[in-house]
Amino acid sequence: MKINRILWGIVLILLGVIIGMNSLGIAEIDIFFKGWWTLFIIIPNFIGLFNKRESLTGNIIGLIIGITLLLVSLEIMSWNLVSSLIIPFILIIIGLKMVLNSTFNNQVSEKFKNFNKNNVEEIAVSFNEKRINKDDEKITSLALDAVFGSINLDLRKAEIDKDCFIKCSNIFAGSKILVPKDVNVKLKSTGIFGGTSNKKDNNKNNKKTIYIESFCLFGGLEINE
Repeated sequence: MKINRILWGIVLILLGVIIGMNSLGIAEIDIFFKGWWTLFIIIPNFIGLFNKRESLTGNIIGLIIGITLLLVSLEIMSWNLVSSLIIPFILIIIGLKMVLNSTFNNQVSEKFKNFNKNNVEEIAVSFNEKRINKDDEKITSLALDAVFGSINLDLRKAEIDKDCFIKCSNIFAGSKILVPKDVNVKLKSTGIFGGTSNKKDNNKNNKKTIYIESFCLFGGLEINE
């Protein structure tokens, strides 16, 4: 997204200015302060908040973790305090995920009422990898389940005559779905120490939509074209 490039550009400009000022003796700004390494967690997750393709909940969690580690490194917070807050933090995250999923995923949930459980093609893998090409095959409903493995599904040349549905579960696994350019993707994602990355650009002129419901536990799903 354009906003992501702008934000990363600002970060690089500020870093360049600081290094330049230090080199010229204009300032003495220590970029290697206590906990400086936490910026590698904080900055990407903060910028990710402005990317609609990324998991909002995942970026919020990452941002909270990064800020907490920074405060501990600066000795503003203690590890004892952090350990005492772990349980309430987990409860807040679970509640946050429930609220965000209910708020932003109503459309996908509503559409999935049309998911035909009696006419679904099931693809499962465990402790293995599957590469599946659906060239010239008609697609309506799919269920992907990966456990300690991966599924790479190529739908770019599949026959998609109308809206179709995909349920994908990744548990300690990573999968990828490639979709045609002439479809839109609507996503409902739930991630616990994992998440879904949707890199597909939607176009209002596309007449067909693929609705994807994704669950990731210590795993991930990438959607691309």
